[in-house]
Amino acid sequence: MKSSKISHSLHPTLDEVIAWSRSFEMMMRSPEGRDVFREFLRSEYSEENLMFWMACEELKKESNPSAINEKARIIYEDYVSILSPKEVSLDSRVREGINQSLAEPSSTMYEEAQLQIYTLMHRDSFPRFLNSSVYRDLLNSATFKRCDVSYFKSE
Repeated sequence: MKSSKISHSLHPTLDEVIAWSRSFEMMMRSPEGRDVFREFLRSEYSEENLMFWMACEELKKESNPSAINEKARIIYEDYVSILSPKEVSLDSRVREGINQSLAEPSSTMYEEAQLQIYTLMHRDSFPRFLNSSVYRDLLNSATFKRCDVSYFKSE
């Protein structure tokens, strides 16, 4: 994977990139932060964790019952089913709760599973992300842009 592709396709400020190192939550709230974290997760073969989390966020915004049913089923098939190649790692108690909720899906039926995956990403993947070349390259790129802009302002 080429991290330079990431650096050139995203335009977060240096302050944003630095803030992500201090707050996983802040990075997850930022579309650019999620994009670069997703690229890192892809390199670790664990992109499905972020994709699951994002799908759950979209489901929570839904109020139409038929759309909830459809999205809940898709999330199950894509990330919870043991037959899915993108299956996320959930404990058996949470998985059983989801299986029971499938009879009457709700927009919040994946909340516990989503929290479990969020915690996994925060404790496991995020520290490695901060030490990765993906993050360092983005930080260096943002630093260079700031220095470049400062140079031209001083003339």
